[in-house]
Amino acid sequence: MQSPTQQFQQNRAAAEGGEMSFIDHLEALRWHIIRAAIAIVVFTLGAFLSKEFLFHELILGPSRPDFWTYRMFCQLGQTLNSAELCLKELTFDLQNRQMSGQLSMHISTSFVVGLALGFPYLFWELWRFISPGLYPHERANSRGAVFFVSVLFALGLLFGYYIAAPLSIQFLASYQLDPTIENQIDLQSYISTLTTMSLSCAFVFELPMVVFFLAKAGLITPEIMRLYRKHAIVVILVIAAVITPPDVSSQLIVTLPILLLYELSINIARVVRRKDVARLNAQLAENHGQV
Repeated sequence: MQSPTQQFQQNRAAAEGGEMSFIDHLEALRWHIIRAAIAIVVFTLGAFLSKEFLFHELILGPSRPDFWTYRMFCQLGQTLNSAELCLKELTFDLQNRQMSGQLSMHISTSFVVGLALGFPYLFWELWRFISPGLYPHERANSRGAVFFVSVLFALGLLFGYYIAAPLSIQFLASYQLDPTIENQIDLQSYISTLTTMSLSCAFVFELPMVVFFLAKAGLITPEIMRLYRKHAIVVILVIAAVITPPDVSSQLIVTLPILLLYELSINIARVVRRKDVARLNAQLAENHGQV
């Protein structure tokens, strides 16, 4: 008796010569989702069992002045003779105010880390479901999509964790209305700021791939992106203002890479259109030759 996975693989192979039914599509999608969920659960369990590293090194790292980002800014300050860039201490204390707060944070944070680590595999499963429905030339032109999506996601995640989130934490921790007011930050608020900043940057960095697929679908062109460049800059500034504290330097540090990604996306859209035009011209020439 065949396993469900083997059956669906046969259905997929048969789909290349014919059409799958709606039920077959749903059943195939269900198994893709199940496999992706299993991978996320495995990463989540791994993160949950690595409690000391997960929280002391990874999550709580940006709350200490010896964090890598703060040390790099301190070295930059020494090079530029600017003592303001060197962080001496972070003037806040983390507190847990709920009986089950630390346990719930352990579980939820482990899930977020598992989702972040499992995202490339999640997208790969999604791509395996979508790609059989593409035309051969579309599959050929989209080769490497999983790799580039994963790389951009990882770069955005690292940028958010090492740049955007520490700058936000440093600014918010040092901001005071009066010296007599102490910053006693709730653990949930701190972790929410860190994870939101990191994941926001990870998804924002997917802009080139989003533009690539939109250009392939004919929904966007490089001319449109150039025409609305000023509008895009305003939107990027708004996004940077949302995911960063109200500090000009932090907003500029986040805005610059997004602007570079936008310019890169314009070039990607131009390359996609050039290849599509060349392919259509080749098909027309072939059809004309046959006539």
